[in-house]
Amino acid sequence: MGKIMDLADRLMREKTDNVVVQLFRYFVVSGLSLVIDFCTLFAFTSLLHIHYLVSSVLSYSIGLVINYFISVRWVFNTRKYADRRKEFALFVIIGLLGLGINTLTMWLFTSVLALYYLLARVISAAIGYTWKYVARRLIIFSK
Repeated sequence: MGKIMDLADRLMREKTDNVVVQLFRYFVVSGLSLVIDFCTLFAFTSLLHIHYLVSSVLSYSIGLVINYFISVRWVFNTRKYADRRKEFALFVIIGLLGLGINTLTMWLFTSVLALYYLLARVISAAIGYTWKYVARRLIIFSK
């Protein structure tokens, strides 16, 4: 039982540059961001009747900000930039490129392939997750 607790402690609490642990944590953070994104997308589109592409941009932006704050505190130990404004700007730029990927895949899967918009969001999230982790790790959070 002690080994399991040590592993859980390493995965959840210790600061680390271990890529496997960071991937796990980034997956958790991205999952939380996606749930918030997904719920706000649903609320904006289905309850407030905002066009799904506008809703997607708004909900994605909310998820991006939440992802940044949790990522810098919990996921990534190493930071290249002392200037947090520059770091956040790079995080947002990568996120905006991810938003472009998200919007394109949302449009493709919803308007062209006629998938339900929430299913299209799940697919776009999987594609975007990979891009954003790799880009953020290489550009912002490694030496």
